[in-house]
Amino acid sequence: MKKLLSLVLALAMLLSCGAAMAEEPKTFSVMTMRWAGMGDSFATNPFLVNLEKEMNVKVDWQIVSSADWFDTQKPVLLAGGESVLPDVFLGFQTLGEQDIINNVEYFIPLEDLIEQHMPNLMKAFEEMPALKATATSADGHIYSLPSRMPSRPVACNVPVVNVQWLENLGLAMPTNIEELEKVLLAFKEQDANGNGDPNDEIPYTSIGFDISFLVPFGINDPNGTGYVVNADGSASYVYTSEAYKEGLKWMNKLYNMGVVDNEIFTQDQTIRDAKCDDPVAAKVGFAYAWSYDAIFKRWMKEYQVMEPVAGPDGVRYAHGDLNGVSSIKSNQLCITTACEDPVTVLKWADKFYTGEASIQNFWGGLGEVTTANADGTYTLNNPPEGISADSWYWDRSLRDFGPKYSSLEFDKKIILDPTQGDGLKVAMDANTAKYVTPCFPELKFTSEEYEELSFIKTDIDAYIETTRAKWITEGGIDAEWDAFVKQLDAMGLQDMNAIYMGAYARYVESQK
Repeated sequence: MKKLLSLVLALAMLLSCGAAMAEEPKTFSVMTMRWAGMGDSFATNPFLVNLEKEMNVKVDWQIVSSADWFDTQKPVLLAGGESVLPDVFLGFQTLGEQDIINNVEYFIPLEDLIEQHMPNLMKAFEEMPALKATATSADGHIYSLPSRMPSRPVACNVPVVNVQWLENLGLAMPTNIEELEKVLLAFKEQDANGNGDPNDEIPYTSIGFDISFLVPFGINDPNGTGYVVNADGSASYVYTSEAYKEGLKWMNKLYNMGVVDNEIFTQDQTIRDAKCDDPVAAKVGFAYAWSYDAIFKRWMKEYQVMEPVAGPDGVRYAHGDLNGVSSIKSNQLCITTACEDPVTVLKWADKFYTGEASIQNFWGGLGEVTTANADGTYTLNNPPEGISADSWYWDRSLRDFGPKYSSLEFDKKIILDPTQGDGLKVAMDANTAKYVTPCFPELKFTSEEYEELSFIKTDIDAYIETTRAKWITEGGIDAEWDAFVKQLDAMGLQDMNAIYMGAYARYVESQK
């Protein structure tokens, strides 16, 4: 009897163990937008594949194309209610904050679940309070998970100059706006590119007005909000500031000197790029660029990033974000009320919030796109022949989309090729990052605030663009400035300021 009982117990344990091992994976659907022409190749990323096995989950990836998503599929889906929603939306371009807030009844508040089930994200919140502030909606809830992308540059668009032209004309690198004026004028009046034609040089060009050009006047707005953070931590609207006024007067002076491309307000990117990559000779002397290799191409070896020139106050400023340009994003993952097991989803998502996971989800899996070195560092492998690095990263990873967190400390372990792609941009930080000051963050608003801003901001932005183009090309800003400010007030500027300052106060408070 004892032997029989032992046999029965052993068999029961074996069956129980077998049943546990054969437990069906938990399945949830994840909808994410990809740029037109991209498919689901990212889903074979080794990290994602291995994570499903580790967590015993099955992700049902639902891929939508940018070609149809914004104007067609997204409005229909959100209007259809819970029955047609996926369990999860992934990627800040898939759903924005306004999409969530205007349909808040379909999204689960996550803050309590994060505390209980996401230790990696909680650690990230402690290390970088701006991450939590970015994730917190106007009502105090967290409806979506944030990200901080790895190895992002601190400086945004940087000043790039043709050093071959400087050498040809015997000019020194400019250090302030007065010296920059002289350099640009020399580029205009002399045969700077040495092709025998003194009239084919374009000293400065851009696509429309580039706020980077006013950085020497202390204006830092990389997120395009129209607001800046002052030295005392307060914030203010930039387009009624004295710095903006003086900056436009300087641009008008340069325009009258003939050193500003007279097509900046009419040309598109195709026309600008054709000038920068002219097949006959280098035609552009100075520009602000994210990465000079992307626009100057065949002439890129003639260009260098220069230190920002000092402005009227004698101080150098740079355009950028101390946390990394566009590195911190919200709305990277939100869970709908259609999801039956949000805890499993969040436990899965928490695995994304390590440095090693982040590089695999930003560039590609270890052993394929990225390599873990014996000394604890990580390097990017070269892409296959004929494929650009950026295209390869998008093909093999979630890239900009989805949860991730690479700390400032972990960034130091990442070794990038300084001659191309992301590595070149990071290398450009050497001459500019130290001059970046705090910038105004991307904010979240209530549904009512979004609605009010949609009326006020559209008209104000259009009026600012119109007056700015006139003042740069024709002048008259001193005589028209008071009327300009008065008109902005009549259009609702003070109401807009109140909304932004209230949202900024909530943002600051949520970091505590």
